[in-house]
This record gives sequence, C-alpha cells and structure tokens, in this order.
Amino acid sequence: MNTQMENMAKSQVKLTVEVGGEQVAKAIDKAYQAMKKDFNVPGFRKGKVPRPMVEKMYGIEVFFNKAADFLIDETLWNAIEENNLEIAARIRPNELEVTEMTKDAMKYTAIVTLKPEVELGAYKGVEIEVEKASVTDEEVDQAVKAEAEKNAREITVTDRAVQKDDKVIIDFEGFVDGVPFEGGKAADYSLVIGSKSFIDTFEDQLIGKPIGEEIEVNVTFPEAYQAEELAGKPAMFKVTVNSITAKELPEINDDFASDVSEFDTLAEYKEDIKAKLLKQKEANRASQTEQNSIQKAVENAKIEVPEAMIEEQVDRNVKSFANRMQAQGLQLEQYMQFTGQTMESFRENFKKDAESQISTRLVLEKVAEAENITVSDEDLDEELKVIARDYQMSYEELKKSFAGYEKESLAADVKVQKAAKLIADSARVTEI
Repeated sequence: MNTQMENMAKSQVKLTVEVGGEQVAKAIDKAYQAMKKDFNVPGFRKGKVPRPMVEKMYGIEVFFNKAADFLIDETLWNAIEENNLEIAARIRPNELEVTEMTKDAMKYTAIVTLKPEVELGAYKGVEIEVEKASVTDEEVDQAVKAEAEKNAREITVTDRAVQKDDKVIIDFEGFVDGVPFEGGKAADYSLVIGSKSFIDTFEDQLIGKPIGEEIEVNVTFPEAYQAEELAGKPAMFKVTVNSITAKELPEINDDFASDVSEFDTLAEYKEDIKAKLLKQKEANRASQTEQNSIQKAVENAKIEVPEAMIEEQVDRNVKSFANRMQAQGLQLEQYMQFTGQTMESFRENFKKDAESQISTRLVLEKVAEAENITVSDEDLDEELKVIARDYQMSYEELKKSFAGYEKESLAADVKVQKAAKLIADSARVTEI
C-alpha cells in the first residue's frame, strides 16, 4: 500500500491510497465469496457457480465495487495512522472516490477532516456580567401559583363552549381543494387550547365552539412546510369537539399551605419557597458565571470549525431531540408536520448551537493543554460516583466497564471540566 497526502483548506487533507495486485486479488476473491449466492446460472445450484464461470458471463468487473469496499475498510485506517492524522469527523461516502480499479491495482481518495488549530486569546481574568441572586415577592407568588396548578382538579365541562387553556378531545379531518390529505385525520385527539401545537390559527378558531357541533376551521400551511404538496396551501378542517376539560384551582390560604407542605401557614410556606428559590438562583449564578466566562474565552480565541464537524454535531443533536420527542409519544416526522418544518429547516435550527458546542470543547481542550491540566485516578473515581448516582447504577459495576477507550474519554471530559473551572474561578464578575 502506498499513501500520499495533500493539504486542503478548512482543516482537511486529501489522502490518495494505492493498493497493489496481491491485496486486490484477495479482495476480489472475498467479493466473489460474498456475492456468489446472487448469481443464477443454468446447470448450477444457487451459490455454487464457479468464479471462472461468473467472470466469463459478467466479466471480472462485476466484483470491483464490492472488492473496493473491502479494500477501503482494510486500508483507510492504516493510511490515517501512517500519517498520524487526528480525525475530527467521520468520513462520509461522498468524501470517498475510487479513481482506478483493475484486477491488478486500485487507487482511491479520501477527504479527511482534522481537528482544527486553536489560537487562544485571553481566558484568565475575563470580565463578565451575571445576574444578582435575589428573589422578589412576585416570584414567590408565581411559585405558589404553580404549585396550585399542580394540585388543580380537572373538571368536565358540559355547560359552556371552548375557552383558552381548556383541554379538548376532538375529531378532525383536513381537506385541500376539497380532497382529504394524508395524515390530516384523527379521532379522539387531545389538544390544549393555546399550546400552539397546531399550525396557524387552528386552536384559536375552536374558542367559543360548543361540544358536539361539527365546525369548519380554515388555515394556511406554512410556505416551508415539510410536505411539499401542502406547503403554502389553504386547508379546511372539519372538527368536532367531543369533550372539554378545565382546571379548577384550589384556594391559596393556610389550608392549602398545610396540604402541600410541612408548614401550617401560608406565610411560613412562602418563606420556605423564598429560601429554596434563592438557593436555586445562587446555583444558577455559579452556572451563569462559568458559561459567560467560557463564552468570553471562546470569543477571544481564533478557530475555524470545519463544516463536517458541525454536521456531525447536528446529527447528534437531532437524534437527541428525536429521542426526547419519542419519550413523549411523538415521532419527529409528526413534530415537523405540526410545526410546519422541513428536515432541512429543522437541521438549520441546530447549526449555530452545534458550532458553539464544538468551539467551546476545542477551546477548553486547548486551555487544558496550555495549563498542563492532569487527571488523577481519584478524579476519575469521583466522576464515576457522580455518574453512578445520576443514573442510579452500582459504582463498582460502572467502574468495571470503564477501561481503555471509555476511561480515556472520561479522562478527557474531566480535563475539560477542570479547564472550565479554572476559567470561571479567575473571571472578574460584575453583578447586574
């Protein structure tokens, strides 16, 4: 195997890999073994056609694509290691190209995205502003009201029409140009009026409508709607409200306080809430200090994040969002349909955060390097205990599973945490 490397812009290099005849021959034979079950030749059982017969009928070239895949799998990582390259994003199919393939030789190119260089600016003693930790009476009252909301009774309404904040059970069917469209029909659908779960003014048009009467709701799909056949088009929904449920809040007094807390009076309950809110705000202030100081350090650094790294982080963020939606019983496709987004526009929403996440990580890693930050076994043990507690796992069992790559990855995370603390602890803070 012979490898050449060419530097490209934006932290990318182009590898050209040449593979010799002996290795190509083995890959072609491997391709034949993998593909022979696919050939049907009269006089031979399926999967038993001799290779010379296959080559006579189809040519040896029939094995080239599969053989090329095998060769790339076998040689690409070796080429990367030979050139001491630190890959920052996976190599996508469109970044691989076979430029030559014969029975005697193969040549291919791979575009590899590398970890970009980071030039640190000021990261110690950065000046930041954070919000002062204090609690107002209004915030206490809001917390009490929120607790009352939790303890509200749901009552079935039969003597009035739909109002804002009601939960309604509806049947609906949507039409465009008088024709029903796919995904536009449901029965016994639960909807909170004012939640903005549906497009346009759908929910607003249900306000004032009685139970049992079929009504027409007219809306317009967004121009950027994911279903292109519906984008920008007016639609009419036939909707029937089957039932209405409203919340009945408890009266906020001493009895309420004693029911929801360990205190006998509303005044004592409010004092306890105020103390807890203050503790939470102080924790938020510490978090804000760290976030703002790190952000300032990132702003002071010079770094150009490769597009491939951003796209890969977007992939992770979209997957995480989809998992959260699924946990709530909603598929990502349904969410995009309800919010009128295409996958392209949906992914675009994640790009800025993705670039910020990558930049932050890279700067913190550079700070850790500049400060010669190290991680001890005791540091790793403490972090494992936190993980075990958060995920309600056995610390001993968790520790057994952290070896090799997992241990290195955890150590890298702890090192970054230490760098973040160093930046935050040295920051010059002004309260606002």
